[in-house]
Formats: sequence, C-alpha cells, structure tokens
Amino acid sequence: MRKFKTDKLREECGVFGISNHEDASALVALGLHALQHRGQEGCGIVSFDGKNYHSEKRQGLVGDHFTNPDILNKLPGAFAIGHNRYSTTGETSLRNIQPFFADLHMGGLSVSHNGNLTNALLLREALVKDGAIFRTTSDTETIVQLIAKSRREKFIDKLIEALFQIQGGYSLVLMTNKKLVGVRDPFGIRPLVIGKLKNSYIFASETCALDIVGAAFLREVENGEIVIIEDHKIKSIKPFPNQKPRPCVFEYIYFARPDSLINQKCAYEYRKNLGSELAKETDVDADLVVPVPDSGVPAALGFAMKSNKKFDLGLIRNHYVGRTFIEPTQNIRSLGVKLKLSPTKTIVKNKSVILIDDSIVRGTTCHKIVKMLYEAGAKEVHVRIACPEIKYPDFYGVDMPTKEELLAYKKSNQEMCNYISAKTLKFLSLNGLYKALIGEKRNVNYPQFSDHYFTGEYPIKPSDNIEGIKVKQLSLLSGKSSS
Repeated sequence: MRKFKTDKLREECGVFGISNHEDASALVALGLHALQHRGQEGCGIVSFDGKNYHSEKRQGLVGDHFTNPDILNKLPGAFAIGHNRYSTTGETSLRNIQPFFADLHMGGLSVSHNGNLTNALLLREALVKDGAIFRTTSDTETIVQLIAKSRREKFIDKLIEALFQIQGGYSLVLMTNKKLVGVRDPFGIRPLVIGKLKNSYIFASETCALDIVGAAFLREVENGEIVIIEDHKIKSIKPFPNQKPRPCVFEYIYFARPDSLINQKCAYEYRKNLGSELAKETDVDADLVVPVPDSGVPAALGFAMKSNKKFDLGLIRNHYVGRTFIEPTQNIRSLGVKLKLSPTKTIVKNKSVILIDDSIVRGTTCHKIVKMLYEAGAKEVHVRIACPEIKYPDFYGVDMPTKEELLAYKKSNQEMCNYISAKTLKFLSLNGLYKALIGEKRNVNYPQFSDHYFTGEYPIKPSDNIEGIKVKQLSLLSGKSSS
C-alpha cells in the first residue's frame, strides 16, 4: 500500500485533448502545464498524424520536458491527448504514466483517465482469468482491456459496453484514428470541460487549461455524457440511466485552480464564500486573520471581510522547495513545514491570531504551523477550517489516508484542538458549506455534491473495499494499483 506522504488531499490526474490543430502537441503541453497542480509525478502526450501514433512519456513536471522542441517534434499530427499523473496507490514508474496506447483490432486507441475505479480488482481478476495480459498496475488499463474484449462492431458501442461494466468516479479522454471522445462518470464526480479554439475542440479537466491556449469555454461535460468529436462536428450521447449529478465537493474547496470556472463561477469565489460562512459561525475575538498559504488565502479573505477583522500574511510560503531538497536525509525531513513556510515575526508577535486553512487531514502540518506561530511570538492561535471535519476516506481518485489516520475520525473537537496545540478549533458546518456553494442548506434527500468525506454517504459503494476502510490493492501486482 502506498504511504500517504502529505497532510493535504491530492487529486489524482489532469487530462487534456485537442482535435484538428496543426500545433496539437504543443497546445496539449501548454494545457498540461496549466493543470500541473493536479499531478506532478509524471506527464505524457500521444499524438496522431493521420497515419501513425506517437507517444512521449516522462517522470516529473511538464515544464522540465515538453518545453523542449526536440521532444515536441517527436509528436507530429493534428490530434493529441495528454495526462498529468499523481498516483494514489500505484507505483511511480514510467509504465504507469498515461496516456495509454493500444493497437486493437479496430485500430489504435489512446486513453487519458482522471479518477479511480471502485471495482477494478474484480474486473481485472476476471479479465486475467479470461486470458488478458496487463502491462501496467493501473486501473485505467482495465478500461482498455474491456474495450478490446468487446465484440461490438463500432468503437462507441465498444466504449459504452465497457463503461457499463466499470464503477467509480472518472473522466476520460480517448483518441482513435477518427474520433476524440470525452466521457464523464454517471454522477459527474470527476470534472471535464469542453472548449473551442477556432475549428478545434478541446477536452480538459479545468477551464484554466483552456485559458492558457486561448480557447473559449463552451460548457462542462454533463454527468453520464459521452461527447464525440469527429469530422469537425460535436455529438453527444447519454447511455446511462438519468442520475442527479454529485460532483466532488473538494473541487470547490481545494482541487481546482482558483481561476478555473465551476458551474459558471471561479473556484476563488466559492472559497471566499466558505470563509464568509465560517466567519458567521465564529464568535472568537482576535487581532488578526492569517491564512495558511496558498490554499487558505481566499477563505481567509472572505472571513476577514465578513468579520471586519484585519487580514495579513503572517506566514510566507517558499515556492521553490523541491522534493529532492526535502527528501535526502532524516535531518532535512525533520525540518518539515519550516522548509515551506516561515512566519512574519513582526506581524504575529503579541497578536491573537485566527489561522485559516481549507481543511485538516491528519493534523500533523497544522500542529507544526501552530507551534511555529507561537514560537514567532503569537499570543493566541485560534484555528478555523473552511470545510467540515474529514472523517471518511475517498474511493474516486483522491489520495487519502485510511480512516484511522484521519484526525477527525475518532477524536472530539477538544481532542483535535489539543492535538494541534491551538487555543480553539472550529470547522465550518455542513450546512454552512452548502450555503457557501449553492446558497441553501444541504438537502438530506438529495445531497448536491459527493460529500462523503464529511458524511460517509458514498454515491457508489466500492466493490473492492475492505471493511469500509481502504480500497483493496491489486494483490496480483505486489499490492499496487492506481490510475
């Protein structure tokens, strides 16, 4: 099982695809650069030049590889798809980096996948028993195998047959020699948008990837929708039974880049609203509102504006700390948060501080930040979190610890407060969250989001689950699996 290394939730992947553009691969590289926050472990691009497919994959960041003209020259063609990878439970190796390419009976197929299948183990074991040979440890390859196994004549029919067998949260961008296809799971848990650049259509995880290439945002792919681009035309199919959408609430809270549009509003605005609602639920008196940069800044601004309290940067983030510097020795690792954040001592000294962040997962980072502020001379540190307590793990493509590792799973509010060494601790209520995002309380009969992190109400029960704690790992592959 992959060790959960950070004290933040991590989204799994970013996807981007474009049709009918002479600079297709270069535009995919730009789109992936804008989506870098969604995955930093690996990146890849597959292009199609009308006759042949071309693939380049690298470990590391997009800017370290796909800004090189020599690499982009190896990716000719007017059609291309790309992928940024952040693995949840799978190994970090070149073979798991997407897009995947397979030469099937129907012709070539390339796939980029964001999300996680909750029945990948059961499907994979059945496929292996039926003679399938897997080359990767990724649940994405299960989708490719299901398409390959289908005896339907047309590609879209093969795809639909495969989709009816998989479960989970996913968005897919697929490329054949004739089509560019975007798919979103029946609940719309993982995001996917459509853009247009002159005569070229684009699929991307977020609108910020459209902005960087100068494309217009058309709309989101709807939940359960298959969108097909062929011969400069766009076509929509909805093969699934109608479901009310349940997008991942953490796209609003944390995952999406602040300038990306979600439901016609920038993620930044939602996060300010979360801070504003948090201020309505907070009665503590203090001198200063301080965000945990960068994730807590919008909520802290909203909090300060609503409560008429002074906002200031009591913590400064070092944006140039790389993993190679953090990892080498235990002495360096023990410095932890100090490598990434440092207090502005003259700002916080002798002040009562309200520290704002978007979430608490295990609490280890929050504890270190609170300690840092006290060491810098803060008189009091009151912690306020712009989402409810995270009590339950995710199965749809978010890197999370087990239930037992979540700070809020077993601890009371006072126990959590003591653990992080704060003067007081308060989380935004569930109704406050919904008021900030949609302007009204949560409808218990129809929760508008996938909010299982807080409630334990999963839209899709994971078939590969072990006692409700963690998705079962693929024992066939040394205990490793991920998209």
